[in-house]
Amino acid sequence: MTISTYSLPALPYAYDALQPSISAQIMELHHSKHHQTYVNNLNAAIGSYATAIANSDIPAQIALQAAIKFNGGGHINHSLFWQNLAPADSADANPDGAPTLMAEIAATWGTFDAFKAAMAKTLLGIQGSGWGWLVKDGRSLRIITTKDQDPVVGGEVPIFGIDMWEHAYYLQYLNGKAAYVDNIWAVINWKTAEERFKGTAQDAFKVLKESMASA
Repeated sequence: MTISTYSLPALPYAYDALQPSISAQIMELHHSKHHQTYVNNLNAAIGSYATAIANSDIPAQIALQAAIKFNGGGHINHSLFWQNLAPADSADANPDGAPTLMAEIAATWGTFDAFKAAMAKTLLGIQGSGWGWLVKDGRSLRIITTKDQDPVVGGEVPIFGIDMWEHAYYLQYLNGKAAYVDNIWAVINWKTAEERFKGTAQDAFKVLKESMASA
């Protein structure tokens, strides 16, 4: 039986490239420790699941699904997250680079500022750990949240996500997550957001195939 395993994707920028919005210390820990742990645990769970299938061990298969969902979601969400960020001084971080998406945002929320306010309200309303997402649902844009590491896999296209787990901001912002939300707008990769808006869910998730190997 061929087993797919995953590796930690390289960042498209240096750990200090998103400062001052996100510190180098946070980026290094978030990427090399937290995301790596999700990858390691996902690979272990997939291996155990393959063994359970080979042994026709249905109880073990069922028991492993939670670990696959949590760690697989962590790998998916973070892989998308790294790509939807960009250094503030780069062309990719300029909203003008997403004209089609910006037009739809204006049609949906009226103004870009109104959209950011709606997104911030949703992000700051998350109880516990989770993610906030701008998604394309059919022809429409929506702001949604997912709990813990649940990914966007219901058919919507994830335009961009914002990690609201404490490990994404606490070392720099402490309990001031509103400041984290305010500052992350400076490092959103609007070029990637435009590409995802024009594409499909499969296009967005192609980053996972790039981290996959067979064993």
